[in-house]
Amino acid sequence: MTEHLDVAKLQRRLAEFAAARDWQPYHTPKNLVAALSVEASELVEIFQWLTPEESARVMDDPDTAHRVTDEVADVLAYLLQLCEVLGIDPLAALDAKIDRNERRFPAP
Repeated sequence: MTEHLDVAKLQRRLAEFAAARDWQPYHTPKNLVAALSVEASELVEIFQWLTPEESARVMDDPDTAHRVTDEVADVLAYLLQLCEVLGIDPLAALDAKIDRNERRFPAP
C-alpha cells in the first residue's frame, strides 16, 4: 500500500478523516502545534531513560517497535495537518532547509 502514497494523498486522507468527524474547527494552527508537541513528547518518553546502546536497539522489541511506529505516525500526521492548514509544502520546505544548511555548514 505504501508504494502509492505521497504527501498530498496522506494530507487528503487526514482532512477527510477530520471532516467526517467534524473536527476541522479544532484543527487550528495553535491546536495542531500543541498536538504535535504532545505526540513528539510521547515519542521522547519511549527513549527517555534508555542508554545510547539501548536506544539503537529499540526496534528489536516488537512491543516497543509498535509504540515507536505509532508515535512517529502521530507526529507525522499532525505535522502534515499543520502544513495543510498553513499552506506549507513540507517537502519543498525541507529541500530549501537542506540547501540553506549546506551553505551554512559546508563540508570540510
